[in-house]
Amino acid sequence: MLCSRSTGIPRSSQSQTFPLCWANTFNFSLCFVPAPVNILTAVALSRLAVRTKKSSYWYLLALTASDILTQVIIIFMGFILQMAILAHEGPHAFIHTFNVLQFATNHASIWVTVLLTADRYVALCHPLRYRMLSYPERTRKIIAAVFGAALATGIPFYWWLDIWHDSQPPTTVDKVLKWVHCFTMYFIPCSIFLATNSVIVCKLKWGKRVDGHHRRMGKTIAMLMAVTTIFTVLWAPRTCVILFHLYMGSTSKDQRLHVALNLANMIAMLNTTVNFFFYCFVSKTFRRTAGEVIRSCSPFCTGHSQPPNKGGFLHSALKPQGLLENVSL
Repeated sequence: MLCSRSTGIPRSSQSQTFPLCWANTFNFSLCFVPAPVNILTAVALSRLAVRTKKSSYWYLLALTASDILTQVIIIFMGFILQMAILAHEGPHAFIHTFNVLQFATNHASIWVTVLLTADRYVALCHPLRYRMLSYPERTRKIIAAVFGAALATGIPFYWWLDIWHDSQPPTTVDKVLKWVHCFTMYFIPCSIFLATNSVIVCKLKWGKRVDGHHRRMGKTIAMLMAVTTIFTVLWAPRTCVILFHLYMGSTSKDQRLHVALNLANMIAMLNTTVNFFFYCFVSKTFRRTAGEVIRSCSPFCTGHSQPPNKGGFLHSALKPQGLLENVSL
């Protein structure tokens, strides 16, 4: 997958040593720089989820947890342990089992984002039904089911072809797995994002025409569209390179394709690092809660943090406008 490598790059090939070195350096940074930020995000969101009993915070928490798993399993275990530390042939069963975990974490991350999109769609377009359908107990069960399904759907990728050593032409199984991967990880989620975001925008414009009031797009909806757009943009290069590699080239024959695969994988992994900044931009409540977490963990902060504003806790930038007044995130 992102680092499906049963062996390292041949050491005798000097032309491949340099791309491997800077790829390892970049991936090392991706693991150890954003990981503390994602942990901070998870702690803050868990506090908000417990305090507010809102389903949307549970989806955001699940998304953050899947990002952390992606960084640990794919970036740390894959890029660093296999490439930088071990740098030798590994047991094939271990490598293929590792493929399953990689695909499972990515499936979980992407389909939790789909759940969040569906949650916001129902909240905006069917607010009364949303109140009946969306509550924390059901949300946690849905999230657990998605994580279980992600693990199950990762099992077929045990037979994923090692794209870094593909001297043999791809078999039918290889082609099927790569197309299934592209559809489940990119084409289907992006189609859902496009459809739901289009409906949300049309609903907001239609609402303006009906009541005659000027309504801004809520920052919650703006955050959702930013998250889905960033995913679409960052994962596009990897999808294109995989399909190009499947039919047009081989990393063992074309060094440029090897470099393109490294770049595409690193760009895709940036998707696990940006959500914290969206949350800080959107939500004053999140910024305050993250500050509480930092102060509670810092040995230099001996003062007591201010208690949460229970009366107006949700009166923040996370509260959607217009139709979502009573179904805020």
